[in-house]
Amino acid sequence: MATNKHAIIRYQTLDKCFRNPGRKYFIEDLVDACSNAIYEFTGSDSGIKRRQVLEDIKFMESMHGWNIPLARIRDGHRVFFRYEDKNFSINNQPLNETEENQLKEALLTLSRFKGMPQFEWVDEIAARLDSGLGLSHNRDKIIEFDQNNFLKGLEFITPIYNSILYKKSIKIEYQSFKKETAQTIDFHPYFLKQYNNRWYVFGINNESQYLMNLALDRISSVEESKIKYIPNNTIDFNEYFEDIVGVTLSNDAKVENIVLLVTNELLPYIKTKPLHGSQKLKEQGKTHALLTLDLIPNYELESILLSFGEGVEVLQPKPLRDKIKKRVELTFFNYKTNNAVKLHTKE
Repeated sequence: MATNKHAIIRYQTLDKCFRNPGRKYFIEDLVDACSNAIYEFTGSDSGIKRRQVLEDIKFMESMHGWNIPLARIRDGHRVFFRYEDKNFSINNQPLNETEENQLKEALLTLSRFKGMPQFEWVDEIAARLDSGLGLSHNRDKIIEFDQNNFLKGLEFITPIYNSILYKKSIKIEYQSFKKETAQTIDFHPYFLKQYNNRWYVFGINNESQYLMNLALDRISSVEESKIKYIPNNTIDFNEYFEDIVGVTLSNDAKVENIVLLVTNELLPYIKTKPLHGSQKLKEQGKTHALLTLDLIPNYELESILLSFGEGVEVLQPKPLRDKIKKRVELTFFNYKTNNAVKLHTKE
């Protein structure tokens, strides 16, 4: 199938010509009709070639197209084209193989948004298409998105999204990792963000009046609050995350120049997938390279740096270097002492 953006216009135009019993359409007429249709819809006057129209006809006649019943009728030394069945139209036919494949890929992409607000219709339309057209049967999976469908808290995305959309405060039951008991928070939600396959909601804690983020997988319930909603008039979330990796940002945090010593073996991976938009290659030697980043150090950055193991060393700033060093030393101590925890089951 032709993949250029004018293909559908050409197919519809040819279909209209083939259905017209009052005029004889020779190949030159078909070329002119397609060129005129493209100009009418797009404003492009570049026109198309005879060969393109012949290829379009070949596709429309094939099993990958619509198996059109096209007659080639001789008129003197020339041939004009017309449907054998005057009631035939590609618009009355079932989806062809190419269209089915395109629809399957579109549904596969949309399935990534299942459970998301405003995408509740994805499940319904997929079920209808599957039952009516059998789109998902005998289909090998050829693409997969990185997502966790079993993650707790996904059911809260829609109510929180709607609270942000309609500017309503909410009451959240939240169980922090750092506290033994759950707490009730009156919350003014502003922004939903996904990071590392976890969802977070950013907003104002009504009691402290501080901006905070809550992980959705630590939420046990969400309901509408009677407290008047405090609108967001100060925070631009398009800029909020520019100076950090992840979602953690302290109120008094400042951007720092971070210098990393990276092995040349690891360097291609970090160059092709930068840690941050500010990443720059400062110097490269025989065995190592220096990378610089301008951002705010946080827990997520520490985790990423530690994930590279011996391939990355933090040179500065000193507080970040000391923190990474301490965590590495503790990890080494745990492995050195082999301090395995034994679990005993009570009878």
